[in-house]
Amino acid sequence: MEENNLQTIDIRRILSLAPVVDEYSLGTDFIMGEVNGSQLASSNSIMKMLQYPVRFDGFVIFFVKQGNFDVDVNLTRFHVSERTLLVVVPGNIIKLSPDNAEHLGRVSLYFVLASKDFLSGIHLDIGKVFQDSIRMWNNPCITLTDETLSLSEDYFLLAKKILTSAKSNKQEIIRSLLTSFIYVTMDLWQEQISHGRSVENRSSARVNQVFERFISLVTEYHTTERGMAFYADKLCLTPKYLSKLVKQATGRSAPEWIDDYVILEAKNMLKYSDMAIKEIVYALHFPNQSVFYKFFKAHTGQTPTEYRRA
Repeated sequence: MEENNLQTIDIRRILSLAPVVDEYSLGTDFIMGEVNGSQLASSNSIMKMLQYPVRFDGFVIFFVKQGNFDVDVNLTRFHVSERTLLVVVPGNIIKLSPDNAEHLGRVSLYFVLASKDFLSGIHLDIGKVFQDSIRMWNNPCITLTDETLSLSEDYFLLAKKILTSAKSNKQEIIRSLLTSFIYVTMDLWQEQISHGRSVENRSSARVNQVFERFISLVTEYHTTERGMAFYADKLCLTPKYLSKLVKQATGRSAPEWIDDYVILEAKNMLKYSDMAIKEIVYALHFPNQSVFYKFFKAHTGQTPTEYRRA
């Protein structure tokens, strides 16, 4: 993808907007903490950024102790409530629902942010653990059992003690602790996914598998390819049959999914880059500005210029 596509943020960027106490972090590779809704709501810079879809270049884990709110992950809205653990993997698109203002004041949650570099040094096969990552894209929320809720809190408090201690090998200890926690939560997540699979018939499982492969391709190629023929060819299907399966899996057409991703890219280029509109047109491979203007207004009700100025 182009460098100025959908805004990607990392821990360094978050620290620049809302500094975290050093004792709860390992430089810009690992941060953990506890936050309540009033703190979130008062952080204007963070809230303003999350009004628009962004990608986090790392892993996000948090679980809600109290309250509830809505969050959009990969174009799908999830209601996150008490006893929910949310796992966001690198590349996920995140956006806070605009309807959260009245709920955030009552929210209390623990969070962990880890860079890809930090997790690359832990003692497990990330590729193997997240081998079903497309399903995780579609199912990022885990409902904690009483046992897992208690374990999660124990892990958090132990990590906090380590980070606030005088130990010299904190990074290695935290990596080992995080490895253990990932195995615990992944077991629970796999159980929930397996339960979901057990109620699928063979036909619906096939449909969902095709959709997962389709949306993975759309994520990778939507800035350059918007035609159904391209994706159908990649999946060794006819465009008509692919359209049927996507519609069956989601209730939405394949072109709608493609267009939504293109709109996300366009919105973030307009809000978070200094690119001229003609440069955005080129980056998104539209034939000319007129076609882009018509496409954008048809999907948002605003021209690109109006959206940028809003």
